Amino acid sequence: MTVHELVVLQRNSFARNHPYSVDERIIALERLQEIIQRREGNICHALQQDLGKCPEEGYMTEVGMVLSEIRHFIRHLHRWAAPKKVRTPLVLFPAKSRILSEPYGVVLIMAPWNYPFLLTMAPFIGALAAGNHAILKPSNYAPATSDLMARIIGECFPAEQAAVVLGGRTENQQLLDEHFDYIFFTGGVTVGKIVQEKAAKYLTPTTLELGGKSPCIVDDSADIKLAARRIAFGKALNAGQTCVAPDYLLVHSDVKKKLLKEIAACWQEFYGNALENPAWPQMISPRHYARAMELMDKEIIYCGGIGDGIRIAPTILDRVTWASPIMQEEIFAPILPVITFDRLDEAIRQIAVREKPLALYLFTNRASAQEKVLSRISFGGGCINDTIMHLASSHLPFGGVGMSGMGKYHGKYTFDTFSNQKAVLKKSRFMDFSFRYPPYSPAKLQKIKKFLK
Repeated sequence: MTVHELVVLQRNSFARNHPYSVDERIIALERLQEIIQRREGNICHALQQDLGKCPEEGYMTEVGMVLSEIRHFIRHLHRWAAPKKVRTPLVLFPAKSRILSEPYGVVLIMAPWNYPFLLTMAPFIGALAAGNHAILKPSNYAPATSDLMARIIGECFPAEQAAVVLGGRTENQQLLDEHFDYIFFTGGVTVGKIVQEKAAKYLTPTTLELGGKSPCIVDDSADIKLAARRIAFGKALNAGQTCVAPDYLLVHSDVKKKLLKEIAACWQEFYGNALENPAWPQMISPRHYARAMELMDKEIIYCGGIGDGIRIAPTILDRVTWASPIMQEEIFAPILPVITFDRLDEAIRQIAVREKPLALYLFTNRASAQEKVLSRISFGGGCINDTIMHLASSHLPFGGVGMSGMGKYHGKYTFDTFSNQKAVLKKSRFMDFSFRYPPYSPAKLQKIKKFLK
């Protein structure tokens, strides 16, 4: 079946069967949950093939989070999908107002390679729960996981409700040439702009989950041992190939020496000699490996800085400047550049004049520092005294701002993303104010002003 034939099939099915009831959607979610639980080992193995993730990391960062999201949807979907009664202003009296959540129709979900299972299935869960039909396009860089997801979706759903399209740029282009009712894209800024341009042809609404250089600030009041442990974890997860990884470290000059020593010690504790540790993930491709190694060229290496052709040891680069090549683009590798500051205001200014980051992390014990950073820097989401973990909550919206993306998801925010909020006013037939109708007069104007107060 061609891409065009698949889109037509889903569009015709949606028109014929729209809408699935909430109970039918919950049954579909339970069916998906059951097969993911049954295939847990296969999924973790596929993630290991594609990214070198050990089963524990694969489950923690992908499979477990998807299952948690499904359970959250099953538990709350009836309430989220119910019509919402809202107040009716006096000028419309007597009437009743409500908001109905309806599916958009046929949606496209384009996912990246770095968390191939999570970042495909998490938006799909919301699209399915909202009543949409969906075409999923996972990344060609993660073939084992993509192939397995195609089998899982094929086992769970008829193609007219949900299907996976495999392939690379040709298939991406074919999909983007089609008319969808919503497009959800996760990936880089360059391709995100292409998606937005293609969507404009049909005025298709989009969510763009992109990336950027996410700062991690550590001031002189921070608990350095705890900060080091959590920064080391967040940076090394998936070998730094995480859109919300701490991209660079802004540390107060008084605590830099101790912090870097502690981060290096944590990596030694976590991984030992990382290049000999089978639990240490690999770079997704030789091209990505070569790019990351080149970014370290001529920089001062505090620790790490070596690779074996496919994996890169966790690395700290000391005395980096804002003009360094590694500070001009998102790193997406286990490399942590370090810049020092003496005043927090100085660090805030440097972040604020750059593109808005997807994430921001602040380690401090000062409430005043928290207030300054949160009020003066715009970012998608983040943590105080931790890294990464905000994305694990189904109760917090996840997404970017500015060049780091548009739109939010996770939990109810995913349901809302894939739902059109349809406003309905039901007016009484038994009272009809004559002053709303022409011909108008000064007396009618007075009544209109009175009701519109």
